[in-house]
Amino acid sequence: MGPTRIYLQRQTEGQYPVLRMSSGQITLMGRWNNVAEALFSLNVEGSFCAQYNPENTIVETYTLLDGDIEIEYRGTRTKMNVGETLDASCYDKIVTFYGTSDAEILMKMDADFYEQLFFETLTLQSEMDAVSRVDGYTYHHCDRIRQYAIEVWKRMDQPKGRLRLLRWGSYFHDIGKLAIPLEILNKPGKLTSDEWETMKSHSLIGAAIMRDHPVEWLKDAAFIVEQHHERYDGKGYPYGLKGDEISIEAAIVSVVDAYDAMTTERVYKRTLTMEEAFVELKMGKGTQFHPDVVDRFIEYFRERNLPDL
Repeated sequence: MGPTRIYLQRQTEGQYPVLRMSSGQITLMGRWNNVAEALFSLNVEGSFCAQYNPENTIVETYTLLDGDIEIEYRGTRTKMNVGETLDASCYDKIVTFYGTSDAEILMKMDADFYEQLFFETLTLQSEMDAVSRVDGYTYHHCDRIRQYAIEVWKRMDQPKGRLRLLRWGSYFHDIGKLAIPLEILNKPGKLTSDEWETMKSHSLIGAAIMRDHPVEWLKDAAFIVEQHHERYDGKGYPYGLKGDEISIEAAIVSVVDAYDAMTTERVYKRTLTMEEAFVELKMGKGTQFHPDVVDRFIEYFRERNLPDL
């Protein structure tokens, strides 16, 4: 019995499949006239993106039922009113929704496309739960990396059609750590040379996991996992790529990954403030990091006047 059939059976029994994320949860309510309806319970300070693609779906709307949210389009934020509907087909760039309070949003999309996407995402979420059980830091870290990466992508005006690859490539960038022994992963001190070689293998292991994944479109994001520890000057790993040989997606993940590592509390290092981390990123421009990515990432924080996370 396929997932859609199970979902329809549960619907008749009064049960609905739920996708839980750090930004909130999505409840798949049902399909009417081949249009799927889902309720997004968005948390305060949570966010998500809409990226309309007519090859996937014709219908794609978002109606605010309750709460306060802002939408950002082409760098401008506006308040969305309760009862207002946003039709994603009217937007040629990424639209981002930000919860300024807890909010309820009714989403409608072509059922065949959305149901498949929903259940594939449930599969991916269960795999990230496995990462969480290995290392809770990695789980929360990966979620922040995804959010940061999307914001940089928008500011670099990259194609919205590739956003899904960035979203999941950034989220799964550390999935290879599932194969790293815990005594190395959580060692409170400097790694030996052999331990460091083992740790570095997580990018290749992660890419292999992605390329062998049953969710077909996820395989295309493996290059991000593989390249996210390459350096702009060619001194990174695993291949020593440099400059534009490194995909822009991986270059973005490299910068936001470094920032989050510097500003997150770990037992073996001092946590840096946001400003201290910015200094380190600027020092690495053109050597460790892609210069434009560093500039756009710092710009994102400056524009939003975000607190030190």
